[in-house]
Amino acid sequence: MSESTSPTELKNVLEVALLTSPAPLSLDDLLRLFAGRMERATLRMLLDELQQDWSSRTMELTQVASGYRFQARAEYADYLVRLNPERQARYSRAVMETLAIIAYRQPVTRGDIEAIRGVTVNPNVMRQLQERDWVDVVGQREVPGRPSLYATTKHFLDDFNLRSLAELPPMVDFVDSADAESV
Repeated sequence: MSESTSPTELKNVLEVALLTSPAPLSLDDLLRLFAGRMERATLRMLLDELQQDWSSRTMELTQVASGYRFQARAEYADYLVRLNPERQARYSRAVMETLAIIAYRQPVTRGDIEAIRGVTVNPNVMRQLQERDWVDVVGQREVPGRPSLYATTKHFLDDFNLRSLAELPPMVDFVDSADAESV
């Protein structure tokens, strides 16, 4: 980075890297673009400016768990789906309930999930969540049999457009909507 490199040029470098990357880029990834000659605070300031620059465009710069990425704004999703009319993956109620339990109560064992759901967890449900890279084994509980402990991954956060688990909607929202549906 030379003394004459303008903020616009720096933002252009960030923009092209983010637009061409197939995955979110972390701050460390982005710092490598400048061979270590940029402060983290400067990088964050440039990313904030880039977000502002794109605020009225069709795409937005978003921060997720793994880093930053450009993505189409939600209002254009219906149009983009037409380009790839492949059926979007549908997940069974059992898969979604299991994922929700893991996300909100992690780390949990299969036994914990079964106690909450009141039914046995099908091994295919856990396999599907692991193959999707939404859930992973993070250890074993220190009890007889040492059952595996499951937790969500950064990929789960990225796919659900979250920076952290703290951004999950409050569980009360689900309880209230379930009560409303049963009326």
